[in-house]
Amino acid sequence: MEYLAFKISCAPEYTDILIAEMAGIGFDSFLETETGFEACILPDTLDAALWEALLLRYRVAAGLIVQESTLPKTNWNEAWEKNYDPIELQDKVYVRATFHPGRAADFDHEIIITPKMSFGTGHHATTYLMLEWLLELDLAGKNVVDAGSGTGILAIMAKKRGAAEIVAFDIDEWSVENGNENFDLNGFSELRMQTGTIQSVNPTGTYDLILANINKNVLLEEMRTYAGKLSVGGSLLLSGFYAEDGDEIRSEAGKHGLHPAGQKTRSQWAALLFTKIR
Repeated sequence: MEYLAFKISCAPEYTDILIAEMAGIGFDSFLETETGFEACILPDTLDAALWEALLLRYRVAAGLIVQESTLPKTNWNEAWEKNYDPIELQDKVYVRATFHPGRAADFDHEIIITPKMSFGTGHHATTYLMLEWLLELDLAGKNVVDAGSGTGILAIMAKKRGAAEIVAFDIDEWSVENGNENFDLNGFSELRMQTGTIQSVNPTGTYDLILANINKNVLLEEMRTYAGKLSVGGSLLLSGFYAEDGDEIRSEAGKHGLHPAGQKTRSQWAALLFTKIR
C-alpha cells in the first residue's frame, strides 16, 4: 500500500501547532525541514473532512503551502538510516543515532539521539545554535530548565557540560517518551522529562539557566514566566525564530529585566542570550 506524503511549508511559529493537530487526526510520521515539515499517513486512515477542516483553519494564519504526493510502501527503518546523517559541531560535539558508529574518542561530547516523532536532532539551525551557545556557557553545577525539550538533546548537552539539576518538559507526549529514551541512551537515567508547559510544570525555586527553543509566539507569551524563574544574574537562551524577529523578542525581554548578552545566527534563524539584571 502506498503512503500519502505531504510537504508542509508554514510560518515557523505554527510548526509545533500543526504537527500536534495532524497527529491528532492520524498522521504518524513527521520530519522537520527548513521551511516546515513533511508528514505521512496511510490513505485509509486519513479522514478527508477533518483534514480539509484543519487546512481551512490554518491556511491563511499559518501561510500554509501544501504539496501532496504518494510514497511506496518501504522499510522505514532502512530509509531513515540512509537519510539521517550524524552532526558534527566544530570538533566539540558529535550527534548520532544508535545505528551510527560511535566516535567518542574524536570529540569532547558524543550525544546519541533517536528522534522518532520528536524534534531537535541538531540538523535544524535553531538546535545547532543552541548547542553552540551551550558549549560557550559555564554550566558546571548550574540548575537548568529546558522548556519544550523535544528529543532532550539540549538537556543532555547541559548535563554533559556539568549542569547539576535539570528540569525538562514538553507538551507532546511522544516527545516526552522519546526524550526519556534518549536520556537513558546517554547514561542519564536520573533525568526524566515531564509533560506540560512551564506554567503547568511550574518548576520550584529559581534557576541559573533557562533554555527555550520553541517559537516566537510562545516565547513572547512565556517571557514573564521565564524571568520569574531565573535567579538574578541567571541566563535565558532562546531560539525558534528568524533573526528579523529579534527586536520583538528583545523588546519583550527588556520589560522583564532581561538584558541582551549575545546573538548567534544561522540560515536566517537566531538564538539570543539574555541575562537577568534585576
